[in-house]
Amino acid sequence: MSEQAARALSQVLSQDGTIDPYPLYDQMRESAPIFKSDLGLWVVTTYDDCRTVLRDARMGKDWAGFMVTSGHENWRDQPAFEYGENSLLFANPPDHTRLRRLVSKAFTPRQVERLRANMRLSIATLLEPFARDGGGDLLDALAFPLPVGVVGNLLGVPEADWQAFREPVRAGTATLELGVTQEQIKIANKSSKWMRDYFVALVAEKRANPDDGMISGMLAVEDQGDRLDDDEIVGMAALLFAAGFETTTNLIGNGVNALLHNPDELEKLRRQPSLIEGATEELLRYDSSIQFSGRTAFERLELGGFTVEAGENVMTFLGAANRDPAHYEDPHRLDVTRTDVEPLSFGNGIHFCLGASLARTEAQEAIGALLAKFDTIELAEEPRYRAQFGFRGLESLQVRCRA
Repeated sequence: MSEQAARALSQVLSQDGTIDPYPLYDQMRESAPIFKSDLGLWVVTTYDDCRTVLRDARMGKDWAGFMVTSGHENWRDQPAFEYGENSLLFANPPDHTRLRRLVSKAFTPRQVERLRANMRLSIATLLEPFARDGGGDLLDALAFPLPVGVVGNLLGVPEADWQAFREPVRAGTATLELGVTQEQIKIANKSSKWMRDYFVALVAEKRANPDDGMISGMLAVEDQGDRLDDDEIVGMAALLFAAGFETTTNLIGNGVNALLHNPDELEKLRRQPSLIEGATEELLRYDSSIQFSGRTAFERLELGGFTVEAGENVMTFLGAANRDPAHYEDPHRLDVTRTDVEPLSFGNGIHFCLGASLARTEAQEAIGALLAKFDTIELAEEPRYRAQFGFRGLESLQVRCRA
């Protein structure tokens, strides 16, 4: 293992990494593109190697094994961790195939396209007070309420309850970091129990009084004689709701922040709104809201000239892969006209994000509407990134704007 790569990894996992991990990724990639860290994890930083890992059927998810190797021996007694054993997020075939098949129809591009008109109405409504005030915190005004409203309505979660989930979901994401603390676990345990109790009650309510939301749909769905049981529906509803707004909020926030720091690209996109689809892919590449994804080797295999033993964990650094100069020319430059952009921000392989099409559409509509409505958008203060590495997002995004 390269000492330089080890030092850079240590910095990535520190406060330095939450501010700007990308120069540190360069150091890791240049000195040791694949190495086994002191954490016992294999670290992968190139685009091609990360994509290979994410697509390789000889690797998958081993939540129980990862919990033990991470030092959480009593994880089944912790609400913040015990859900992972039966979650779509950490399942393998055939369970993963079955669970995904039963819910995937709601997230097809055709279904998402049907939501676009309602997204536009929501965005217009959300931006009115923002325009009257001459700006404010864009996360509070748009980047959070848009996706939480979209997924809340999709599932059938009452609007009055949406705001209450913001902090509990953030607390839960902390448990997926590589350096989670006991205090964070304590907070996440409380949040996870609250969320589970909420969805147990909501599923019971939907069973008694079904509506046209996705939770009611999951209660009724049957495919080739297969159904979801109540525990699976509760877990799926909580996962889809949390994942449906948390990373999309950060995608919109990180994307607008990147444009504000690159005003020439912002103006280019303002002048040519038709670029928004490709620009969204570039924003996903440039500053992903998900920075890594883990896999476990199910058998002994070769990876980039190294031998990975069965049971060993491999961490793909998606943020590093997205800025690999072997795959993207001048990767640290934001270019909204860049073509052939295929970021790994949504993962790859069988665990490719179920809601990717929905998140992309929300970001396209939100950023496009923002640039169309305001002649001037500028930072009111330099934003700070949250003290998390894996889930990359801003604490706030204070801007001034003029319609």
